[in-house]
Amino acid sequence: MVKNVAYSNSAIKSLRRLPANTAQKIIRKIEQYATDPASQANNVIRMQGSASYRLRVGDWRIIFDEDDGAIAILEIGPRGGIYK
Repeated sequence: MVKNVAYSNSAIKSLRRLPANTAQKIIRKIEQYATDPASQANNVIRMQGSASYRLRVGDWRIIFDEDDGAIAILEIGPRGGIYK
């Protein structure tokens, strides 16, 4: 079952600022997770003190929420600056 992916305005802005090859790599990993969550199981963890999850793509982190049929991408940023 493929989950629907929705991007926040902040995530879209972050993707637009990235080099095209990096943005495509991140989008590919998100789509791969939406199609088969087990394929990215070692790169996804639940964040402490939050209901959100974190997907690791190289030095980039994707913060997202997930429910039964949808994934909401909240933020995309570099490893050192995404955690507040």
